[in-house]
Amino acid sequence: MIPTKFALIGGSSWRAEFFYRIAQALPERFQSIAATVRDEDTGKQIQTKWGFPTYRTLEELLQNHRNELDFVIVSVPWVVCAEYIKKLAKLNIPVLSETPPAPDVEGLNELWKIILETKAKVQVAEQYQFQPLHAARIAVANSGLLGNISQAQVSVCHGYHGISLLRKFLNIHFEDATITAHSFTSPVIAGPDRSGPPRSETITESKQTIAVLDFGDRLGIFDFVGDQYFSYIRSNRVLIRGERGEINNDNVHYLQSADTSISYTFSRQDAGLNGNLEGYYHKGIVGGSEWVYKNPFIGARLSDDEIAVAACMDAMRHYLETGEEFYSVAEAAQDHYLNMMIEQAVASGEKVKTVPQVWSHV
Repeated sequence: MIPTKFALIGGSSWRAEFFYRIAQALPERFQSIAATVRDEDTGKQIQTKWGFPTYRTLEELLQNHRNELDFVIVSVPWVVCAEYIKKLAKLNIPVLSETPPAPDVEGLNELWKIILETKAKVQVAEQYQFQPLHAARIAVANSGLLGNISQAQVSVCHGYHGISLLRKFLNIHFEDATITAHSFTSPVIAGPDRSGPPRSETITESKQTIAVLDFGDRLGIFDFVGDQYFSYIRSNRVLIRGERGEINNDNVHYLQSADTSISYTFSRQDAGLNGNLEGYYHKGIVGGSEWVYKNPFIGARLSDDEIAVAACMDAMRHYLETGEEFYSVAEAAQDHYLNMMIEQAVASGEKVKTVPQVWSHV
């Protein structure tokens, strides 16, 4: 296998290191060849740690590496993300955007028009659909085992990430919704953050957003507090319901026939436990007597989120080879738009009805 070569814009971010670790763990698949880092000292630190050159500007990076690149990962705040995508699109350089590609509806519409005009090859690295447990849930929900899915409740991740899962579970594309939403603030003991565990107990405010998205024949419920990403005491929850069964967190219940119900629990399979000598890595997830998810990166010591990000990178390679999209700018725009409408519903206290956008007509 010839490794896919990428460069990263915004190379000093917290998320950027996911891509570096993945390339290091899977050198036969991916090779990080350069990054832009605005601060020279930080750039030198990254060069020493990861072994590839850094540059202060995109222009400098492209001057040295354009002919080597398969694609560029843009990992910058969304207020500037669109500008980088526009530059790369006009140069016919494929882009994997790490965030939704614009901060507001106007910016999303403008970017979409440029992508259509330039026929740019752009995808968005929305990884949650590829996390092992969510991938297993999506597989079961789409299998027909539960019948037609009519409801999904997601309390897993914020904003557009949570909306992306709702759409995948419900098999929603660009259908309009009527949205009701509220927020609630409560005290909680602060948990870990990106820098590590807390050193003492402190009370912090936890802001919860609860939204109901009524798509007519399907219902989505979004419920999230930011503490869930790191907290020891705030867990994730998922409920997916069809007329023949449901997934409740790790448990699957369905009717085999009118008088026979079947239940099983998703069973995570990892190597390296209890004296196993295969190494330490995730194998996949078994549901009942079948594998409902198999890790495509067997042998690599990656966390679930790193597996998911690696799946985005691998899907980007496949997209460039075949044209088969895995999470398009249109999908990203729709998820970001729905989240903005949730925020509008929270602020106004009134129902908000979504309307078709330019990217909805793909």
